[in-house]
Amino acid sequence: MCMAIPSRIVVIDGDMATVEAFGKQRRVSLILMAEPVHLGDYLLIQAGSFAYERVEPERALETLAILDGIVDDARN
Repeated sequence: MCMAIPSRIVVIDGDMATVEAFGKQRRVSLILMAEPVHLGDYLLIQAGSFAYERVEPERALETLAILDGIVDDARN
C-alpha cells in the first residue's frame, strides 16, 4: 500500500518544485503533471519524488489534519 501526503508548492523552478508538508521541504519533479501547477497548490507525490496529481486545498487540509491527529495519537 502506498500513502501519499498532500504537499504544498512553495517554489517552482521549471519542471521542478519545492514542496512542504509537516514542516519538511523536498524537491520534486513536475514532469508527470497533466495540468499546470501554481505556488500554493497541493500535490500528491509518488515514490521517486514525482508529483502526479493536484489536490483541492480543502481536501488536502482535511487529509493533513487527519494524518496529524494519527501521529499525535501514536505519540501518546
